[in-house]
Amino acid sequence: MGKLTALFFLILFVIGTDTFLISPLIPTLQELFHISTEYAGWMVGAYALGYAVFALIAGPLSDGWDRKKVMLAGMVCFSVSTMLCGFATGFWSMFLFRFLAGVSAAFTAPQVWAAIPALFPAPKIAKASGIVMAGLASSQAFGIPIGSLLAATHWSFPFFAIGACSLSVALFIYFAMPEMKPNQDQINRISIFRRYTPLLTSRMARRAFLAHFLFQCGFFAAFSFIGKWMTERYYLSVDQVGYAMFFLGLGNMVGSVCGAYVIKKLNRFNTLFAGFLVSIACFIVLPHLPSVSAFAGVYILIFVNMGIAFPMILGLLNSLNPTIRGTISSLANSIMYAATTLGSWIAGMIYGAFNGFSAVGVFAAICFAGSLLSFVLSGILSAPSKPTKELAS
Repeated sequence: MGKLTALFFLILFVIGTDTFLISPLIPTLQELFHISTEYAGWMVGAYALGYAVFALIAGPLSDGWDRKKVMLAGMVCFSVSTMLCGFATGFWSMFLFRFLAGVSAAFTAPQVWAAIPALFPAPKIAKASGIVMAGLASSQAFGIPIGSLLAATHWSFPFFAIGACSLSVALFIYFAMPEMKPNQDQINRISIFRRYTPLLTSRMARRAFLAHFLFQCGFFAAFSFIGKWMTERYYLSVDQVGYAMFFLGLGNMVGSVCGAYVIKKLNRFNTLFAGFLVSIACFIVLPHLPSVSAFAGVYILIFVNMGIAFPMILGLLNSLNPTIRGTISSLANSIMYAATTLGSWIAGMIYGAFNGFSAVGVFAAICFAGSLLSFVLSGILSAPSKPTKELAS
């Protein structure tokens, strides 16, 4: 079991690192490719767009395939497309390679969450899931800063490094992952899109997923342009941005580790309400802080909230109907990356139009306020952990 836990941790670590690897590189790539800020956001959004489009079908489709083969093929394609980013000669080639990396990740990551309950005994599932979730948090604490330090030598080095690491992980999959062929009754299933019907027809589910979308849209809109803002406002180099990202990632890890304790003490409603209000205030004051240490200190609070809120939100969504958790996970991931795509695009437009991070911060605050309102109106924060009548039917 230890080998599998380590394997799944590494898969999400490299995927999580690659997701926002390009964020601290935006000023460098803007100058290199001669593109405006409005277009720069799409270098982040391209990866998210590929993931968002294909996550909706990747999860349900792979239910009828050998998960090991899907995971292995996805990781190899992920490795190749990420390394190709290091050879990009302009905006459109970078966009294409980032899009393909997102598509590959959309087929790989869902296999991890589907494999855990199938390969681990019931008493160890929660612990394994927590360790694997830490792979995403640690990617922000360590992966992105390491990428920034490599980029200080040459902008392409982070892509080559992540690509090579991903290829090593693919070899790990080949030797450590057991075959996971579907049973015959798993092959003949209802159509992919009909699996989403219970969610689309539920008012609670619709509002909860809208809240999830707004939460992710606001957070990633601001996060996509953090590197550019710190470079322009505080005159930091790429490697210095990497150091700052390290401390922000630590905030995410702290939130992930302490989240269960905080929720137990405050309950779900109070935790979400307080965390979102603090984050809204932080987004508004961020652009006006006089020093990079003050900026990082305030942003850490947002990352701590992200570490607490994100797993809780996923748990709330999965509680809508335990019988279709695979479909819910696919939809939640697709929505997250769709929000990342839209958020980074909008952030690029308003950053360029208003010449700075202030408008981005206000946009993020509005998204968080809308998310909080939608969560409250959905009733999911006070709902029991079992499917509602409309979802169970």
